Amino acid sequence: MKATESVTDFYNRLASQGATNLPVSPTGIGHFNVFSRDSCTAVSPYSRRDFYKASLIIGRGKLYYADKWIQIDRPAMLFSNPVVPYSWEPESAEQAGWYCLFTEEFIQHSERTESLRDSPLFRIGSCPIFFPDECQLKEISAIFQKMITEINSVYPHKYDVLRSYLHLLIHEAMKSNPAQDFGAYTNASERVAGLFMELLERQFPVDSPATGLKLKSPVDYARALSVHINHLNRSVKEVTGKTTTKHIAARITKEARALLLHTDWNISDIAYGLGFEYPSYFTNFFRKHTGLSPNGLRTGNV
Repeated sequence: MKATESVTDFYNRLASQGATNLPVSPTGIGHFNVFSRDSCTAVSPYSRRDFYKASLIIGRGKLYYADKWIQIDRPAMLFSNPVVPYSWEPESAEQAGWYCLFTEEFIQHSERTESLRDSPLFRIGSCPIFFPDECQLKEISAIFQKMITEINSVYPHKYDVLRSYLHLLIHEAMKSNPAQDFGAYTNASERVAGLFMELLERQFPVDSPATGLKLKSPVDYARALSVHINHLNRSVKEVTGKTTTKHIAARITKEARALLLHTDWNISDIAYGLGFEYPSYFTNFFRKHTGLSPNGLRTGNV
């Protein structure tokens, strides 16, 4: 399983399937593109993406999402975020509809300031599948068709128009009914534990004190994987023999050692980068798990 599919990886995959003329949005406004789903007859890889995606699926198939799957047997809207992995397994020759991919920066380029992660459609733990009724299906199809026309135009402000269409698409989907009939895997514990370990590793390395860790506690990971916290804890302990908390603490400790020994960040920067609210909390954490103070490790005064 590939950890994360980037926009470049995505385009390379489309090109390998025979797609041509893959335009890229200008730099400085984030990224946006829109396509027909004609190329979705192949199985998509099970992975996370570093972009958001909104798809109108017309065709039968199975969607595998986090530790769940759902049968798609009627037109559906899929909204995927960069945190939770998914894959699509088509079951019919006809795979119609459209999809658009975009980054947080593309949305944030407008006057809107709220993060997509706070949207009801993309919020961690929310349902990613919606079933539009016949009237909504016509409206959503029309929006996608306008997107296709606009992105191929020479209008200098076309990405502002496309951003507006995207907002309309999101609001239309929010009027639809979320899916309910998700199925579970027979080896759910192994799958949940594996997803947790991969997601934990994906938080590292910490590149900047300003970004910090997005997922800090078992509850954060459970929300990201759309599973109950008790299910996550039970699965991780059953499969690995260690608790979720111990895995998180061990990985943070490992990263702390690397930052102390191989960067010139001060202790406060390291603490904030690792998600601690106060440097003293980090010092106490590090001492508890290593028997050393952060300064003691850095200076060799052990």
